[in-house]
Amino acid sequence: MSNNLFDVYPLFPIEIVKGKGCKVWDKNGQEYLDLYGGHAVISIGHSHPTYVEKLSSQLQKIGFYSNAVIISQQEELAKKLVAMSGCKDYNLFLCNSGAEANENALKLASFHTGRKKIICFTNAFHGRTSLAVATTDNPGIIAPVNENEHIQFLPFNDVQALEKAIDKDTAAVIVEGIQGIGGVYEPGVEFLTAIENLCKENGAVFIADEIQSGYGRSGKFFAFQHKGVQPDIIPIAKGMGNGFPIGGILIAPHIKAKHGMLGTTFGGNYLACAAGLAVLEVMEKENLVQHTSEMGEYVLEKLKAIPQIKELRGRGLMIGIELEESCAPVRKRLLEDFKIFTGSASNKNTLRILPPLNVGKEALDYFVDCLQDCLQKSS
Repeated sequence: MSNNLFDVYPLFPIEIVKGKGCKVWDKNGQEYLDLYGGHAVISIGHSHPTYVEKLSSQLQKIGFYSNAVIISQQEELAKKLVAMSGCKDYNLFLCNSGAEANENALKLASFHTGRKKIICFTNAFHGRTSLAVATTDNPGIIAPVNENEHIQFLPFNDVQALEKAIDKDTAAVIVEGIQGIGGVYEPGVEFLTAIENLCKENGAVFIADEIQSGYGRSGKFFAFQHKGVQPDIIPIAKGMGNGFPIGGILIAPHIKAKHGMLGTTFGGNYLACAAGLAVLEVMEKENLVQHTSEMGEYVLEKLKAIPQIKELRGRGLMIGIELEESCAPVRKRLLEDFKIFTGSASNKNTLRILPPLNVGKEALDYFVDCLQDCLQKSS
């Protein structure tokens, strides 16, 4: 590895050079089962033919021009996204990443309300940029310049704390549809309903961060849809582009746009829109939201039979498997002995699986068998 790279990532000693569906191959030709999807990014599978064709076709025409001109693919993407997600009459602002989506969501909430106070929650992860990182519950990644006196953290799933904190000074409440990096913790119905109602009562903005839990990952298009609430702003990214950098925020119609309030150089470029449209087309044609729900129920039922698992959390193909001790040795063995990529969490005992949404029973069976083998030998 080059010595010119700024060393901020602990790396597996593996160089991946090819992917197809739920599998990837390293430079030596070794095959791996990808049940992590590069942090929940791979939604429709590696190198899906529709995805490859749409990006290749677009690149042969034009890859980039700025938002100073009409890019009709942006409107096409917005219409298809609104229709498939069920977020009727919402508008779309396109950007490049999840952190940027949350940054713009929080900024827009402040513009809309004229206020500064932002409420977020323990174990939250919203990104690494200025406002996004300030709402992330990880002091180790918050630089002194990112410290923000207007941010207030509350206990996750604590309705009484909400009732005391949300007031007429509150600009926004931001909460993940399902906490991802925190360990796959799900907000309760009462908790999300309280956020929605208290935001309405106080003129604050309800932001549902669906960057990891959205795009069908939970078995519905958005995870908040399991709870019957309707946020004002919905940040999205990750599975939205199946690996191509794209993000956005869906914005309820009562929040009005003004020229210059938000902006982006690369957001909504031709290639990003081609990727976004390809993902939605495949999700629709292959009925991936329903498939995700079915595969999630299937693998969770299989995992329940493993006695060494302390707790199972999550929905669809966003699953947290909590063990009695650190999951690091188990993840290491899954990778080294069985060639399976899985994920970790800030809860060190929790192993996460976030496979492509078109993963099948055979791959999930193989994972469950391998996990059981690892846990039996470590107990």
